Amino acid sequence: MEGSASPPDKPRAHPAAAVLCRGPVEPLVFLANFALVLQGPLTTQYLWHRFSADLGYNGTRHTGGCSNRSSDPTMQEVETLTSHWTLYMNVGGFLVGLFSSTLLGAWSDCVGRRPLLVLASLGLLLQALVSVFVVQLQLHVGYFVLGRILCALLGDFSGLLAASFASVADVSSSHSRTFRMALLEAGIGVAGMLASLLGGHWLRAQGYANPFWLALALLIAMTLYAAFCFGETLKEPKSTRLFTFRHHRSIVQLYVTPAPEKSRKHLALYSLAIFVVITVHFGAQDILTLYELSTPLCWDSKLIGYGSAAQHLPYLTSLLGLKLLQHCLVDAWVAEIGLAFNILGMVVFAFATITPLMFTGYGLLFLSLVTTPVIRAKLSKLVRETEQGALFSAVACVNGLAMLTASGIFNSLYPVTLNFMKGFPFLLGAGLLLIPAVLIGLGKEEFQESYLDQPTQVILHHFSRQALRFPRVKCKPSLWFLTGHWKRLVLTLSSSSFPRAPDLPGSEDRGQEEQSEHQPTGVSSWDSRPQQHHSSFQRAALIVDDVVKTEQGATPSTAEPASD
Repeated sequence: MEGSASPPDKPRAHPAAAVLCRGPVEPLVFLANFALVLQGPLTTQYLWHRFSADLGYNGTRHTGGCSNRSSDPTMQEVETLTSHWTLYMNVGGFLVGLFSSTLLGAWSDCVGRRPLLVLASLGLLLQALVSVFVVQLQLHVGYFVLGRILCALLGDFSGLLAASFASVADVSSSHSRTFRMALLEAGIGVAGMLASLLGGHWLRAQGYANPFWLALALLIAMTLYAAFCFGETLKEPKSTRLFTFRHHRSIVQLYVTPAPEKSRKHLALYSLAIFVVITVHFGAQDILTLYELSTPLCWDSKLIGYGSAAQHLPYLTSLLGLKLLQHCLVDAWVAEIGLAFNILGMVVFAFATITPLMFTGYGLLFLSLVTTPVIRAKLSKLVRETEQGALFSAVACVNGLAMLTASGIFNSLYPVTLNFMKGFPFLLGAGLLLIPAVLIGLGKEEFQESYLDQPTQVILHHFSRQALRFPRVKCKPSLWFLTGHWKRLVLTLSSSSFPRAPDLPGSEDRGQEEQSEHQPTGVSSWDSRPQQHHSSFQRAALIVDDVVKTEQGATPSTAEPASD
């Protein structure tokens, strides 16, 4: 079916379109999230007050007796309607975005990142335009759903993030990728924090219309930046068809096609982990504004702005925490620490009945967002450079599915639990976060032989035997420090000096590798490899020996490799 639609010859590479300047992708993400966060709480509050006016309820405008209205049926009806319409918007966006974000993300691996960034910017622009019309003309709230669908059709914010993270992966090294992705997410957080502070005060001063107009202006500027100022990061963009099943098939092949560069097991584990983390994050975010508007907190728009700013502050604090923790811990343990603080914050939210306790919960989330950049970076390292767009479009699909699941669980569960425990959804979220904690623990031994080619595995085996010769190495932190340098050495050698092997050895082949490692060069078991590769293995093994001996104060070796 596809073969008849696409030309038989390979698509020709074409130079990237001329731009005014080669700007980075971070300003796009900053402006997009600023506009979205400015609209998000305002949309929820607009729905709340719109339904309150329709039902004749203005509970939070009364000055006293807020805690005595917990069983007010009118207030519960307002909460239920607001929660359900939020669910409708999320479901409409997901059902369309499930097709569009995966299609456009894999398409960007061929044509470049800029086309997807432009389309996603236009979609966000259309959504803001529809919201302005609804607020200004008092249209039916169902038009919010229409705007959400139009946005999802052109890629949505998830498509923008997919292109942005793929762009970062295009230009970052394997060692710096985690921090670069955390830096991109920090830009998301700073934009959200500033938009939250501005939106709450502006709503109190001038109402709903002007903040939506500002979001519209920012999205116009963002679209122009994506079209004329963003520097394409894909090395060789190629013209290709958009509407073809090949793009969706490339995403499926990430998880079902074996390759030396990736492990299907780890791709599945980390995808499930990020799915649960995003589900809890967006689920809690959907109901937090409702939770704060209603009894017993009864926050006004000013306090809601402060709360939303505190909710986005962990993007910045998590970046600083990640930078510090990476000096003494591996990424997997950093992610586990972030999940622990996330669970603590959710538990405090569940039992918060006063404003100080609510902000205490926000404070405990200061490291909660180190988990997602760690998982994104791990996923990015498991695939080839030509699969980054397909990978992050798959992550965008997971993100959309997580948002739909979050809306279905939290927005449906919250009205049901109003009568016996309003904070129960937060407790549920804390329990769900135990799942990614276990999954990351299962997958934290990422640097395994199954990822490596035959030359790199020889170096690993040699290092393991040489390290056992020095029983004085007892300090675990020192071993971790040494292991970090050793891994970087092996990765550098394997990526720059040796070609990848098509077939990986199993456990039954290790004995043969150990024997062949110390054979003379002429009888190497890799007959198809150039002879200089074998001498490179010996030099690399000597380097590892010298590192270990230097760690113990012994004299580094300058002769031939020691025999077992």
